[in-house]
Amino acid sequence: MKIMIQPQGTLAIYEQIVNQLKNAIVTGELAAGEALPSIRGLAADLGVSVITTKRAYEELEHEGLIRSVAGKGFYACEYNTDYLKEKQLIMLEKRLNEVLLEAKAAGLGCEEVKEMVDTLFME
Repeated sequence: MKIMIQPQGTLAIYEQIVNQLKNAIVTGELAAGEALPSIRGLAADLGVSVITTKRAYEELEHEGLIRSVAGKGFYACEYNTDYLKEKQLIMLEKRLNEVLLEAKAAGLGCEEVKEMVDTLFME
């Protein structure tokens, strides 16, 4: 599993980590019971603060997607993929709505936005 961070992205770094780990769970790339990288190890790999990765893991644990085993680390939990996918769709719709508002403010029409999406999606 490879996590990619976009420092100039619209989402906070911890949110990028959370979203990518959630995606790994939904796609089955991260199976239930599978160990996650340590907080310090992930922070070092990504070149971010330990506090950032700790916050991401705490959020995932709060949502019941991962669990902490004392002295052993963090592991993916059993999960409801339909529920998780629905939550991801809601977040995506919110972010897409923000982008569409910006596009409208910039004077772009629906067809121009669709063309832009088609082009970017193919990359």
